Amino acid sequence: MSGHGEAQPMTARKSGPLSGTAAVPGDKSISHRALIFGAMAVGETQITGLLEGQDVLDTAKAMRAFGAEVTRHGLGDWSVHGVGVGGFREPADVIDCGNSGTGVRLIMGTMATTAMTATFTGDASLRKRPMGRVTDPLSLFGTRAYGRQGGRLPMTVVGAANPVPVRYALPVASAQVKSAVLLAGLNAPGETVVIEREPTRDHSERMLLGFGAELHVEKGTEGHIITLKGRPELRPQSVAVPRDPSSAAFPVCAALIVEGSDILVPGVSQNLTRNGLYITLVEMGAEIDFQNPREEGGEPVADLRVRFSGNLKGIEVPPERAPSMIDEYPILSVVAAFATGKTVMKGVKELRVKESDRIDAMARGLEACGVRIEEDEDTLIVHGMGAGGMPGGATAATHLDHRIAMSFLVAGMAAQKPVSVDDASPILTSFPIFEGLMKDLGATLERG
Repeated sequence: MSGHGEAQPMTARKSGPLSGTAAVPGDKSISHRALIFGAMAVGETQITGLLEGQDVLDTAKAMRAFGAEVTRHGLGDWSVHGVGVGGFREPADVIDCGNSGTGVRLIMGTMATTAMTATFTGDASLRKRPMGRVTDPLSLFGTRAYGRQGGRLPMTVVGAANPVPVRYALPVASAQVKSAVLLAGLNAPGETVVIEREPTRDHSERMLLGFGAELHVEKGTEGHIITLKGRPELRPQSVAVPRDPSSAAFPVCAALIVEGSDILVPGVSQNLTRNGLYITLVEMGAEIDFQNPREEGGEPVADLRVRFSGNLKGIEVPPERAPSMIDEYPILSVVAAFATGKTVMKGVKELRVKESDRIDAMARGLEACGVRIEEDEDTLIVHGMGAGGMPGGATAATHLDHRIAMSFLVAGMAAQKPVSVDDASPILTSFPIFEGLMKDLGATLERG
């Protein structure tokens, strides 16, 4: 059973200008998928730039449990000797996915159409998150799942011995659910079709094509229609993982609100299904230059030159943009507090079922820091206080959520009084070098 160790409080104090280069880690979404697709290929996949946060390490451990040979050769340098589509063996023990909703949902999809049984668990946060949104469509293949009340972990999944292809329209925009269904469809006969009304991050589709799957996407009256031909032989690949735009968001946003800052964040993914935050920041008046655009590992990337922006304006964020920035609303709400006017974020109810209820966590923490907030089930409104206007002086509850922890620490770098978080340890799940990287830029962070 996954647990959580002793809480590690941390405090951020008002910082001088941030400067230097912020080399953020590899993209978490792509890192998970590189390990999983490598495990389903026939032969050895080489991965460079893999994020070595705990979430991804838990996925690597899970792939070993299902029979793949996963080897670390150096920092970010890994190889996976895969067992082929449908080649997973039944694991001998419970699969512990720690804090990772992406990991558990994608792995469930991967084994759902192979005749085996696997039991999944995670930490206290993950055990609260609903799995029915994945197990319901997987049941259409013939998969069975037995979990706690409300479809929560621990959960035992019995793979379909004779899977059938499915046609599934996503009821909510979710790259995790889409990917789980596509992964299950790999070992089903015929064609599996996924329909999404709004486009979500497309890393799975890009990687499936790269590994040799037969997949095509078309736009129809129902939305984006993704068709996958089942039972291919996936070919091993060399995967260069670009830097994570969700992790880059923290030094970028810190530089925007800390007076006098000027930093470079190199090689950040500019995938159109992931760049909603950066579009929004520019609309608010952020000084971000996108330099040296290029392609790395099949993903568009650019170097970001970011300067303090003392004239940020509140805006209304279009709800249709939510899928491309769903993980970035917590840090956007911090930036909004240092803008003038109000920033309205609609269509964000998905935030209530992330690692924590992120709407509630950000609202309560920002209110404690002196910021006026309005919210309902699907909306968060932040009334900005202008550059340097946040009083601060509060301790925010992180609810075991890494993005909540990092967001409030960034707030403390620009607030009038220090801002603390009750537990910074969850940051290790996605951004293990956050503390050191931010200190190198000039931030003042203190443990305890």
